[in-house]
Amino acid sequence: MVDRANGAPRPADIRNVVLVGGSGSGKTTLVDALALAAGAVNRVGRVEDGTSLSDYDEIEQRRHRSVQLSVVPVWWGGVKVNLIDTPGYADFVGELRAGLRAADAALFVVSAADGVEGVGGASRALWEECASVGMPRAIVLTHLDTAKADFEEMTQTCQALLGGGSAENVLPLHLPVYGPASADGHRPATGLAELLEQRVADYSTGERSWVPGSPGDEALIEQARDRLIEGIIAESEDETLMDRYLSGEKIDLSTLVTDLERAVVRGSFHPVLFAAPAAGEGRQGLGTVELLDLVTAGFPTPSEHQVSAVRPADGSEPVALRCDPDGELAAEVIRTSADPYVGRISLVRVFSGTLHADDTVHICGHGLGAGHDADDRIGGVTAPFGKEQRPLDEAVAGDIAYVTKLGHAETGDTLSGTASPLLIEPWRMPDPLLPTAVRAHSKADEDKLSHSLGRLVAEDPALRVENNDRTGQLVLWALGEAQRDVALERLRSRYGVSVDIEDYRVALRETFAAKSAGRGRHVKQSGGHGQYAVCDIEVEPAPEGSGIEFVDKVVGGTVPRQFIGSVEKGVRAQAARGVTTRYPLVDVRVTLVEGKAHSVDSSDAAFQTAGALALRDAAAQGRIDLLEPIAQVAVRVPDEHLGAALSDLSVRRARILGTEPAEAGRTVIRAEVPEAELAHYAVDLRSLTHGIAHFTRDYLRHDRLPAQLADRARNGSARTPG
Repeated sequence: MVDRANGAPRPADIRNVVLVGGSGSGKTTLVDALALAAGAVNRVGRVEDGTSLSDYDEIEQRRHRSVQLSVVPVWWGGVKVNLIDTPGYADFVGELRAGLRAADAALFVVSAADGVEGVGGASRALWEECASVGMPRAIVLTHLDTAKADFEEMTQTCQALLGGGSAENVLPLHLPVYGPASADGHRPATGLAELLEQRVADYSTGERSWVPGSPGDEALIEQARDRLIEGIIAESEDETLMDRYLSGEKIDLSTLVTDLERAVVRGSFHPVLFAAPAAGEGRQGLGTVELLDLVTAGFPTPSEHQVSAVRPADGSEPVALRCDPDGELAAEVIRTSADPYVGRISLVRVFSGTLHADDTVHICGHGLGAGHDADDRIGGVTAPFGKEQRPLDEAVAGDIAYVTKLGHAETGDTLSGTASPLLIEPWRMPDPLLPTAVRAHSKADEDKLSHSLGRLVAEDPALRVENNDRTGQLVLWALGEAQRDVALERLRSRYGVSVDIEDYRVALRETFAAKSAGRGRHVKQSGGHGQYAVCDIEVEPAPEGSGIEFVDKVVGGTVPRQFIGSVEKGVRAQAARGVTTRYPLVDVRVTLVEGKAHSVDSSDAAFQTAGALALRDAAAQGRIDLLEPIAQVAVRVPDEHLGAALSDLSVRRARILGTEPAEAGRTVIRAEVPEAELAHYAVDLRSLTHGIAHFTRDYLRHDRLPAQLADRARNGSARTPG
């Protein structure tokens, strides 16, 4: 059945479960508590060197926050359960989406200590992430041991905010059983009542034991059990079951359990459970055993997770991947990391076939970089366990494992057989919309900066690096400040590269506000062959998008024909450099009207210089406007925050085009906003709407910059206008 020594179970004996929840909800502690209950560790939250199983990265330990996906496998009842811990902070939604791709079901973790606020905007956004990919999920309440935790209130809150207002598809499987009140009146939960089985489990000794329920709890348990049974029957595929139940027929327990499991797998029913870690070594936390039982008995197997691929070579129809260890190989890189001793390490989910150490595989990607259509040889195959890697002979379909030595593989790439490669469509990554301009701290850092940033982006595709040739800045784009700070910290600690942060600048442009004229005179005589060129030009505004239009109206040959092109070259070169600032000149018509030449001293170089001088002279005689880039923005915002979002946009000099309804409870605001005003908008919008709203942006055009801001730009203000 299961070869635990080799770590190669059958697909039917694997469960891939992602833990999803807001930052501080208790996901990492729950992973450790489940590992303790399953016997994987002997102390909650600790392995031999004293670190947490999930948050073992140095940055995570310093920040006391998960910043990357991690996998902890445990065994329960002959089933391998891969617990996938994900960050709860919005900046790391890319890691969450990777975890959703790797998993077949989710435990949605909510802190009961946070009350109604614990199921606020951030939790709803995470719930919608799960729903968008059809992820089956159960709700786990944590922190029930705190004084203000109220199980019934939290269940009702979950029903209202996560169940779409329905109390029928979000129902508890267990009720907490409380011990004697302490001196401050707090009654800690010491056990639970299983509603379907109608029995009480006591955890007060650190091990689960069955005890008789108290008479005072029987009515409460019976009432909750009736609601649970009605909820299960409402989701049953047997349409006669409800009539039979309402007529007084007693429904067999096995039928209820089967229908419950099917409804959970379909994602139409979300059971509510609770769990708490135990204090002391070798103790089972409250509800951890029941949670493991639900995962192994009620959650879908990898075979029920349908994934398809295509063959890029022939552009054929999608290929449905079968979760069969003997099938053709198809695996996906879920995340990429680097080890100073091992090199690049790829965490992969195997959807079909079997991965062996030293296999040669084909790496196929979506054009994100070099090496995305090449063969490469795997080094080792290992099982993740905290920061440890335990050697494996193979990883079968349905399992998750590390592979080493794939120097070209990046997050989202597909590994398949070399004979007929496959490509799995990667999960959608959010657009990074927070720019940070960086420069190397020293010459030694400069030599390594580009390569190191490339490796960071290979590890985390939610980051983007841009070399902006208009502003001359190197820009790191992130989802938020936390992701940016972690990336810069990794850059320093992992790759030994230090950077300085600059004020981000947008790419301004110049244009003429009205018609002007200028003369360029380049005359030099220093013995021998001299330089002589004179040209007169007229400059006027041209339609938007026309760039630089050059017109020749010379009469009488005052500028010889062979030097007309030289003047144009000089004009265009000066326009690219700008005439009053460092920003390029655009959308003007330059007309060459006359000039002077010398039979010996005139040359191509002389007339290029004269053309540039003429354009600068015209700018000095006329009025130059600065143009700023304008973005077309769509902001998807909860209705309750619509007014605040509109007010905030108006402060940002936005032109509101209108609003339109989106999905229930959401509105889309469409606006045109100066790009300078969007530099910090990703962070500000998240703060304004408690993490629920998001926006998209696309370059639209350049518009004239208001005079006051234009003066600041001309006076050399380092800060971006706006």
